[in-house]
Amino acid sequence: MSEDNIWAAPKAASAVFVPGSDLSRLSVTELQTEISNLQAEIVRLQREIDARSGVRAAADALFKPSSS
Repeated sequence: MSEDNIWAAPKAASAVFVPGSDLSRLSVTELQTEISNLQAEIVRLQREIDARSGVRAAADALFKPSSS
């Protein structure tokens, strides 16, 4: 994944791969490509979780009951 555009969605996974499918028909290059695609998707998902966690923390701080 390019550092130039870290917020871009990764390129769509190739049509030959479906999670849980038989891997015996894929070449080593295709397997490596799928690993790269999945790693990019994990990074994208983690960034979304992190962004949502930040919003949640800000909301919790804003609506935190006063201790007085």
